[in-house]
Amino acid sequence: MLRNIRMIFRREMGGYFATPIAYVFLVIFLFLSGIFTFYVGNFFEREQADLYAFFSHHPWLYLFLIPALTMRLWAEERKTGSIELLFTLPLRPVEAVLGKFLAAWCFTALALALTFPLWLMVASLGQPDHGVILASYIGSLFLAGGFLAIGSCLSALTRNQVIAFVLAATVGLGFILSGHAMVLDFFSGWAPTLVVDTIASFSFLTHFEAITKGVIDLADVIYFGSLMAFWLFANVVVLDSRGGD
Repeated sequence: MLRNIRMIFRREMGGYFATPIAYVFLVIFLFLSGIFTFYVGNFFEREQADLYAFFSHHPWLYLFLIPALTMRLWAEERKTGSIELLFTLPLRPVEAVLGKFLAAWCFTALALALTFPLWLMVASLGQPDHGVILASYIGSLFLAGGFLAIGSCLSALTRNQVIAFVLAATVGLGFILSGHAMVLDFFSGWAPTLVVDTIASFSFLTHFEAITKGVIDLADVIYFGSLMAFWLFANVVVLDSRGGD
């Protein structure tokens, strides 16, 4: 099983860098990260040695960039017919799903790693809480994994990459907004506290913001782990039911 996962992983990682996709994604990610950090987040005006301005916009950054990364994972395989060739190999759907997901997750981790100079800059400007910054990077990686698992599953539903992008962005937006103050205030006006807390518990914002405060709580890790496991399982089910159709 591990051998097949590694095979798919290497195939996908090679595919990213064999085309302009990897380079375009990395440039756009770094460019938008800078815009959100220094202009939208008012990094220098805040006069605080931290990376709050950088991490606070990651849910919205991932909302559009991650679906752009995942829309091709399975939709392109279906469109070109290569999915049929893929499954003529002694390969189970779960192995293909994990291989593709891990490659996309590692590629996203690479994009995050390239923002390391921001950490060095903050350290040179003051005395930041490095534990909080490290926790925020880990939380961002968990957040990206959640978006990737959702996008991978929805990409398997269609041959059209644009449709896969729209579906992933829409579902991702739902997971973000369920913890947004606007939505919670709407429900808190008439719904019981239990209902409001349940809605908030499904939100990316609720769990990601908790981690960016510097505390990696087990509940938040279980949330992201369960979310990824659910959508990856759904991805396998979709492939099993639809095959190369």
